Amino acid sequence: MAGFVPDWSLERKGVADQRRHLEKIKEALRERLPDLISDETIIASDGKRVLKVPIRSLEQYKFRFHPWQGDRVGQDQGDGRPGDVLGQLPGAGDKKGAGQDGKPGELPGVDYIEADVTLDDIAGLLFDELGLPYLTPKPKATIPEPSWTFKDISPKGLMGNLDKRRSLKQNLVRNALAGHARVGDWKDADLRFKTWVDESKPEDNAVIIAMRDISGSMGDFKKMMARTFAFWMLKFLRTQYRAVEVVFLVHHTQAREVSEDEFFQLGESGGTKVSSVYQLCQEIIQTRYGPDRWNIYPIHFSDGDNWSDADNRRTVDLLESMLPLVNAFGYTEIREGGYTSTLMSAFNRVSHPRFKMVTITQREDVFPALKAFFPRKEG
Repeated sequence: MAGFVPDWSLERKGVADQRRHLEKIKEALRERLPDLISDETIIASDGKRVLKVPIRSLEQYKFRFHPWQGDRVGQDQGDGRPGDVLGQLPGAGDKKGAGQDGKPGELPGVDYIEADVTLDDIAGLLFDELGLPYLTPKPKATIPEPSWTFKDISPKGLMGNLDKRRSLKQNLVRNALAGHARVGDWKDADLRFKTWVDESKPEDNAVIIAMRDISGSMGDFKKMMARTFAFWMLKFLRTQYRAVEVVFLVHHTQAREVSEDEFFQLGESGGTKVSSVYQLCQEIIQTRYGPDRWNIYPIHFSDGDNWSDADNRRTVDLLESMLPLVNAFGYTEIREGGYTSTLMSAFNRVSHPRFKMVTITQREDVFPALKAFFPRKEG
C-alpha cells in the first residue's frame, strides 16, 4: 500500500509484555520474601519443589466505544498528550468497593494468576538483599577440583587446538632460514598446538561455625526458626565462597560437634550451659581455623535461658576473647513472648562492631534478621 509505514514497535510487543510479566513476578516475590523464606515446606524440601505464588494479572489498555451509538472512528486531533488520564471507571481505586464492612460488594475484583517459582528463584532475590560483613583478604585456599587452562604449546595435538598464529610464524621462520621469506610449502613440523594443564584454583576461604541450643526449653517454634535461619545463612555463604567449610555444634549442658543432618534434626532435651559451646568454638578456632588464613563466621541460636548468672559471665568472657579473631559473631535469640533473657541482658553489655544480636519472635522476623547479620553494601 502506497505511503504505508509499518509500526515495528508491534513486533517487539511480545518481548516487552514478557519482560513486564517477569518484573511483576519478581515484585510479588520481593513483597512476600518474609513469608516465603520461613515456609517450613521449603526448608524441608529437596530444593526442587515448585511453589505457586499469586501474581496480579496484566491487562492492556484499550478504547471501548458505546455499543448503541453506531459505527464511529476512534481518531481525533485533540490536545491530549501521552500519559494523560482520560477518565476513571466508577469505583476504580476504591479499596473498599468490594466486600466493605464484611458485606458482599458489587464492584469487580482483581484477577490474579499463579506463577511457578523454585527455591533458586527465592534464593536469588534474597541474596540480592544480603552482603558479607567485614570481609578481609586472606591467603587463598586451594580448591581440589581441577580447572583446565591452556598454558603450553606442543608440535603434536588435536586439530581443534591448533594455534594458527604460532603455526604461521613457525612456517615463515623455516622458509626464511631456507632463503625464501614467505608463507607456504606447509609441513607437519610447522604446526603448533595449544595444550592444557590441570591446576587447582585458589579461592577465598571461610568457615562458618553454627551453634544451636538443643536444651529442653527449645520447643518446636524455636527449633524451626533456628533451622530456617541456619538454612538460608548456609545457602548464602556457600554461594559467596567455593572454599567454605562449616562446623556444626550443638549444646545443652555439654557441647559437641555433629554432622549437618544431626544439626538440623536433633530434638531438645536437658538443661542449658551456654559457655560449653563457646568454649568448644574457641578451641576449634585456635586449633583448626587460624584467623590469619580464614574468614570466620560463628553464629549461635538459643532462647537465652542459661542455667546461672555465673555461666552468663563465663560466656561473655569467652565471647570477648573470640571477637578480635572473627569477621562477625552473631547471636540469634528466639523467643515466644516479650521477655528479655538473662543471656541477652549479659550480652547487652558487650560493645563491639563485629558482634551482632537479633531477636526472632515470629516467622516474619527471619528476613530482617538475615539482613541485619549480612548487610548489603551500597554503592
